[in-house]
Amino acid sequence: MEIFTLLETLEEMVENGKTVPFTNKGIIDKEAFLDLIKEIRIKLPEELKQAKWVKEERTRILIEAQKEADDIVKEAENRIIAMIDEHEITRKAYAQKAEIIETANEMAREISNGTKEHADSLLEKIETVLEETLKTIQNNRKELK
Repeated sequence: MEIFTLLETLEEMVENGKTVPFTNKGIIDKEAFLDLIKEIRIKLPEELKQAKWVKEERTRILIEAQKEADDIVKEAENRIIAMIDEHEITRKAYAQKAEIIETANEMAREISNGTKEHADSLLEKIETVLEETLKTIQNNRKELK
């Protein structure tokens, strides 16, 4: 860093300058001192620009990293919600399946019972008709004898 070198040169000028007797005051080459200050001013903006750029770059990287972290968290939350929804859908599907099977079994029992009742009713009518036919046949046989 050239600025530090220039500052050290200024410091040496002050330290090595002649002193006024009986005081803390020193004598330095005013023109050389001012030339060094001008040089520092010329160099200083570039150094500040670099420092500013470093600071801005650091801030940009931190913001970008935070955004990436937020995106990762949001994606994880969405995946968890999707998995919960999928689990809930599966659970509801199994519950609905059990309900459908129970309804189908109940309907099958009702149909079976209805069929048996209908068959019993038909057989009872047939039995009645057969009994009447048998009586008629028996009466006809008696008459024949």
